[in-house]
Amino acid sequence: MFGLSLPVWAGEQPGAISGYVRNAAGAPQMGAIVEILGSADHSLIVFTDATGFYAAHDLLPGLYTLKVSAPSFLPTLREKVGLRPGANLNVNITLSTLLGVMQLGPARSLNADDDDWKWTLRSVANRPILRVFDDPQSAETGQNHDLRGSLAFVAGSAAGGYGTGSDMSASFNVERSIFSEGEVALSGNFAYGETLPAGVFRAAYSHHQQDGSDPNVAVTVRRFAPSDPSLHGAALQSLAVSAGDAFSVGDVVELKFGSELQAIQFLGHLSAFRPYASAHVHLSPNTVVEYDYTTSRPDLRTEKGFDSAPADMSETNPRVSLLGFAPKIENAHHHEISLWERVGENNFQIAAYADRVGDPVLTGVGEVTAAGGYLLPDITSGTFSYTGTNLDTAGVRMVVQHKFASDLTATLDYAYGGVLTLSQPDAPLQSAQQWISTQHRHAVAAKLSGTVPRMHTRWIASYRWVNGPSITPVDLFNTSAGQSDSFLNLFVRQPIPCLGGHMEAIIDVRNLLAQGYVPVVGQDGQTVYLVDSARSVRGGVAFSF
Repeated sequence: MFGLSLPVWAGEQPGAISGYVRNAAGAPQMGAIVEILGSADHSLIVFTDATGFYAAHDLLPGLYTLKVSAPSFLPTLREKVGLRPGANLNVNITLSTLLGVMQLGPARSLNADDDDWKWTLRSVANRPILRVFDDPQSAETGQNHDLRGSLAFVAGSAAGGYGTGSDMSASFNVERSIFSEGEVALSGNFAYGETLPAGVFRAAYSHHQQDGSDPNVAVTVRRFAPSDPSLHGAALQSLAVSAGDAFSVGDVVELKFGSELQAIQFLGHLSAFRPYASAHVHLSPNTVVEYDYTTSRPDLRTEKGFDSAPADMSETNPRVSLLGFAPKIENAHHHEISLWERVGENNFQIAAYADRVGDPVLTGVGEVTAAGGYLLPDITSGTFSYTGTNLDTAGVRMVVQHKFASDLTATLDYAYGGVLTLSQPDAPLQSAQQWISTQHRHAVAAKLSGTVPRMHTRWIASYRWVNGPSITPVDLFNTSAGQSDSFLNLFVRQPIPCLGGHMEAIIDVRNLLAQGYVPVVGQDGQTVYLVDSARSVRGGVAFSF
């Protein structure tokens, strides 16, 4: 067993805290990390031995918080542990797994030919719950006992600035059909590892009515604690209530609408209202005209089936930055009208859009602090959030998609529109906002996606080129088949044989070559960068059953 010691001041008799770490079945956990957190920024880390025993000696009297973490377990906190002078305190810890929490009913065995439940799209911002079935009848014949779930462990941050997750996280999702036409879903993501506490929990209910409408309601709670002492321990906390509906008018028009109300606490109290609406008119079986309105950035993980969120708040809201030690909440309005046409194995889209984004949250790369009151650092990924000037632009998009085979699809996307960019290179970061302006850019993206036969490996490779420097994406709200992150990206999802369930390994790489970085001068005179997309590497395993 190894550890570090806290300093003991003269005149104070030291004490000790020890105990055993076990799982719910009572088995000792070797190698668990026990963090002893005290006052004055003093901390101690010890590890459990083969019997699950840990001990921390030479501790000052006072209040301590014990945080225990181990692979495959939820992190456990024991707060307000009082230690008196010369005392030897015994604190035993029991660790729980998300799998144990989710044992609400018998698990259902799945294999490659009987996987009727796929990954879920859950955007609490502007998308209703979407479920994809191999068998269309499956959506109509759910039984009350039908229980589905997923569990994922992911390492690596999304590198999208403050609030975009942690270095290690565990996410879960549980769905259960009730009353034949309703569905209850519980999902969440909890951080562990080297970061401060972060977590998201969501409860949702949807009801599939016989007239075709699909009302749904959800409650989402988020918490993300900053590590910078300049913020005096302020944690971003939000409570969001969302409601929406979707229905069809005959066989011609599909309507979706809803909204989310957010109450936010972060260096003060804020609120935000996020409505959305869309109308799809089917002019023919192969021609669709769409109108979309949204007030928040879209959640784009559904194509990858990457159920790593909703911990990364940059996609699921609220998007927060700092200016003068006052929080700024990004607010957006996006209008889009598009025409889709299908010709054989080809899909075509042409779209026109108008965007207005107030207090946009920009992403930076580099080691910074919040000392000046205009930066929100994220120590996990080495990125930070920065408040930009308002973006007001219009643009166009053209998409061509061709399906070469059932396991290979190619997409080409062209977009033209305004982006935020820095007109003066190497500007001081503190005053860079005055040099940020809107410029028009062209962007071309090529994407290949498919599945490897027999191995069932799902993969997506894309490259998006922009004809000049930018610190926001061209066509920021693109949710078409041609959407991709800027520059070189790779995603792989590999099924792994697993008894009693379906297991997959995940690798997600964004901006592999670290392109498009715009240099600015940081607080200490060192060069940092504002970026459209920061390089990040994430990986993990996911289970579904």
